[in-house]
Amino acid sequence: MTRFVRWIPPLIPGGKRLLTIVWPFLAIVVFLVLLALISIDILSAGRAYVGGEGLWSKAQKDSIYYLIRYAASKSEEDYLKFRRAIAVPLGDRQARIELEKRSPNLEIAREGLLSGRTHPDDLPGVIRLFLTMRDVSYMQRVVALWTRGDEYVVELNRLGDRIHGLISAGDASAASLKPHVRRLHELNELITPLSDEFSYTLGEANRALRTGLLVIILAGAMIMVPAGITLSRRMLKRSEAFESALRQSEERFKLAVSGTNDGVWDWDMLTDKVYYSPRFRQLLGFEREETVGSITEFVSRLHPEDQAHTQGVLQSHLRHGRPFDVELRLLHTTEEYRWFRARGQSVRKADGRAIRIAGAISDITDKKLADAQLFAEKERAQVTLASIGDAVITTDSTGQVDYLNPMAEVLSGWQSVEAKGQPLETVFRVINETTREAAFDSIETVLRTGRTVTTSSNSVLTRRDGTEISISKSAAPIRDRHGQVAGIVLVFHDVSHERQYAARLSYQASHDALTGLINRHEFEHRLSMALKSAVQFHRNHCLLYIDLDQFKLVNDTCGHAAGDDLMRRVSALLRERLREGDLLARLGGDEFGVLLESCPLEHAIRIANDLRQSIKDFRFSWMAMPFTVGASIGVVAIAEGAISLEEALRAADAACYMAKEKGRNRVHVYRSDDSEVSTRQGEMEWVARIQRALDEGRFRLFAQEIVSLRRVSPRTTHCELLLRMLDERGEIILPGAFIPAAERYGLMPALDRWVVRTAFETYSRLSAENPKAPVETCSVNLSGTSIGDETFLSFVQTEAAVARVPYSAFCFEVTETAAVANLSKAVHFISQLRALGCKFSLDDFGAGMSSFGYLKHLPVDYLKIDGGFVKDMLDDPIDRAMVEAINDIGHVMGKKTIAEFVENEQTLEALRQIGVDYAQGYGVAKPAPFGSRDMPLLLRPSES
Repeated sequence: MTRFVRWIPPLIPGGKRLLTIVWPFLAIVVFLVLLALISIDILSAGRAYVGGEGLWSKAQKDSIYYLIRYAASKSEEDYLKFRRAIAVPLGDRQARIELEKRSPNLEIAREGLLSGRTHPDDLPGVIRLFLTMRDVSYMQRVVALWTRGDEYVVELNRLGDRIHGLISAGDASAASLKPHVRRLHELNELITPLSDEFSYTLGEANRALRTGLLVIILAGAMIMVPAGITLSRRMLKRSEAFESALRQSEERFKLAVSGTNDGVWDWDMLTDKVYYSPRFRQLLGFEREETVGSITEFVSRLHPEDQAHTQGVLQSHLRHGRPFDVELRLLHTTEEYRWFRARGQSVRKADGRAIRIAGAISDITDKKLADAQLFAEKERAQVTLASIGDAVITTDSTGQVDYLNPMAEVLSGWQSVEAKGQPLETVFRVINETTREAAFDSIETVLRTGRTVTTSSNSVLTRRDGTEISISKSAAPIRDRHGQVAGIVLVFHDVSHERQYAARLSYQASHDALTGLINRHEFEHRLSMALKSAVQFHRNHCLLYIDLDQFKLVNDTCGHAAGDDLMRRVSALLRERLREGDLLARLGGDEFGVLLESCPLEHAIRIANDLRQSIKDFRFSWMAMPFTVGASIGVVAIAEGAISLEEALRAADAACYMAKEKGRNRVHVYRSDDSEVSTRQGEMEWVARIQRALDEGRFRLFAQEIVSLRRVSPRTTHCELLLRMLDERGEIILPGAFIPAAERYGLMPALDRWVVRTAFETYSRLSAENPKAPVETCSVNLSGTSIGDETFLSFVQTEAAVARVPYSAFCFEVTETAAVANLSKAVHFISQLRALGCKFSLDDFGAGMSSFGYLKHLPVDYLKIDGGFVKDMLDDPIDRAMVEAINDIGHVMGKKTIAEFVENEQTLEALRQIGVDYAQGYGVAKPAPFGSRDMPLLLRPSES
C-alpha cells in the first residue's frame, strides 16, 4: 500500500492522504471482486461438469448403438465409430482415477478429460473443483455415480473387444454373438437410469454450490464493511501522527549522529571548516574537549603507505563522482596505527563542482585482524587440501564446482581452473557399478537434507578421458554462519586396488589355493542348495566322497612338494572325467567331494567307478620314483526325502570309510540299513557330542583310589583321575562310549589338555583349601596322540606353572600300545617330565606280545598289570602266572606294580601273597567326583 501511495498523482490535492483513508474500502471491493471471480470460476467448472455429463451420456449411448450395429453388420467402420464413442467415457474414467489418487499426475488427468471432450479452457476449473470439493457430500455422490457408470463402461469396452475378436477370427455366428448383444441391451437399460440419476445429482450439487457461494459473498461483504470502517479510523489516526513522527525523526537523527558508534565528519570546502562528532574524537583517542585540528593535521595522521591511495580515491570522487569508500590507517594517540573505513558523499553546485563533503568513519581494526586470521586459516586449509591423499571437490549451494585439490584433478582429469563454475555432474560423473546408472543420490541428499552421506561401494568415476576407476565417496554440507547449507564438500579416493584385493580374497575364500577347486566351505554351500532343490523340485542328486589311498606314502617319502604336485594332477584328472556341470571340490588333505546333480544312483556308481579306475591307472613319478595311488569312494543318493547337510556329509564320510575298511580302492554305496555304516555314523555323532560337551563344559573328573598292599600305616592319597562326560540331560557317560570315537577322529589331544588343565586347577584349589591333606600321587591318563605331539610337553609345563602345582604330585599313565607306537617320542616325553619330578605309569601292561622287550627302554615308575589277567587269576593259573611274571620283572627293573580290576577281597589277598605293591578296582574303592566329600582320605576340603 505504501508503494501504491507513491504513485498518487501530485495534481490531486491531498491524494495520498485520501488514499490512506479510503484504502480499506478499496480492499473490500478487491476482496468482493476476487470472491466473485472465484464463484464464477467454480460455477463455470460446475457447468463444465454438466456439459461433460451430457457428452458422457451421449457417448455411451452412441457406443452401445454402434456396437450393436457392428454385431449385426460386421462392418469395420461401425466398430471404429464404437471406438471413437467409447473413448469419451474411457477418457473421463482415466481422469477420475488419476484425480482420486493422493498425489495425482495432472497431465494424465488433463489427457483423460480432453479424451472425454472437455473444452481445454474448462480443464483447470474442472480439476480444481474435483480436488477441492470431492469430500463434500454432493460431490461424493456425484463421484460414486461416476464410478458406477465407469464400471459399466469398462464392461462395455470388454464386450466390444470380445465381439471384435469373434468377428476378426471368423467365428461370429449369430448364436455366438447373441449373448453379447443381449448383454449390450442390458447395459443400456442399466446405464440409462444411472445417467439420469447422475444428471439430477450433478444439478443438485450445482445448485447447492451456487447457494453456498452466494451466502459466502454476502457474509464476506457483511464482515468486510465494518472491518474497513474500523481500519479507516486507525489509518486516519496514523496519518495524523505521521507529521509528529517526522518532527521527532529530525531530533532522533541529531541524537543518532552524536551517539552513533561511527565518527561523523563534515568538511566545508569553501570555508575549510571541519566538523567532527564526539565519537570521531574518541575513535582517535582524544578527549571530548580536544580537537583534531585542521584537515591538514588529520591527513598527517594517515599512514604513509595509505596517503597516496586515500588522496586518489578522494580526487576520483570529487572530479568524477565515484564513491568515496576507502580503508585507511590513522595514528591513534597511543602511537599505534588503527584501521578505519571512511565513507562520504559530496554536495555540488549547479556546475558540478563539489563544495561540501560529509561522511563517517568506523574502526575496522578487529575486522582486519579477523580477516588476516581467516586468510591464514584459508591458506593452511589450501595447503592441507593440496597435500592430503584424498580427492576433494567443493561446490556452492547450486552444485557449481568451486575448487578441486590436486588429487581430485588427478582422479577426475579436470584442472581446478577449468572445472570452476561447471555443474558438479559434469566434472564428477559417477555411475553405479552394477546398474550403470547415474549415482548422484548422495550429493542431492546432502543439498536437500543437510546431512553427511557416505557411500563405500558400487561407485565408479568416469574420468574426463572416459576411463573408469572405482571410488568410495562421502559428501558433507558446508554451512554459513546462520547454519544454512552454502555448498558441499565431496571427498573421494581410488579404491580400485582394494576392490581387486577384495575380489581375490573372495575367490581365495571359496577356492583351494593348491588345486584351484572350490573349498569345503563353498562345497557345503552348494550342497545345501542342492538338498533344498531335491525337496522343492523333486530332483535326485548324488554325493561322492573320495579319499586317496597311499597319498601319505608320497608325502612321507618325497616331501610335501611331491604331494602338492600329486594333488594338482589328481584334481585335473578328476575334472576331466566328470560331466559338465558336476561340482568337484577339495575338502581338505587328500579328500575330494563331488556333487552330481540330477543324476540317478546307478549312473553315479558308474561315474564313481570310472573315477576310481582313472586314479588307479594313473602313474605318478617324482625324481624317477614311481608311485601308484588309489581312491576309496563313498556314494550317497540324495532323493526327495528331507536330509540335512550334516547328515549327507556324515553318510558320505561313513561310506568312504567303509570302502577303506573293506580293502581300499573301491566304491561303497551308503544304505540307510547298512549296520557297518551305522556304526561309523554313530562314532561320527559322538564327535559332535564330544565337541559340544567341551564347548558347554560337560566333562567331569572322577578319582578312584589306589591302595598300597604293603603298608600297615593309614592309607595315603593315591588315586587315578578318570574322565566322565555328562549328556544333555546331565546323566553320566562312561569313557568306553566316547573314547573310541575321540581316538579315531583326533579329539584325544583336546580331551587330554582339558584333563591336565582341570586336574592341575582342581589340585591347586583343593590344596589351598586343605594344606594338610595327605597327598601322594594323582595319576592322569594320556593318549598316544598327545605323547607324540611336540607341543604337549610345553603345554604341561605352562599349565603346571600357572596352577603352581608340584610336579611330584602327578603321575602320567600311558598305555603300553601307545608308548610302543611312539617309542622315541614317548621316551623323550617321559624323560623330560621325570626330570621335573613327575612319575609315569605304563598302563595295560602285558596286553602286548612284546611287552617285556620294550620295558627296558621306557623309564617308568609303575607297571599297571592288565586287568584281563587280574580279574580271572583266581580261576585261571595262566593268568595268575602272568601276574606273577609281570610283578617279578617289574621289581627286578626297580618298578612298582599296580593291579587293576580288583573286584573282591580274595583277589586282594592273592595279590598280597604274590607281592604286588598296589591294587585298584571296585573291590578297593569306587570312583567319586574329584575332591568331593564322598572320597575319604582323598584330596578334599578339611572337615574342620
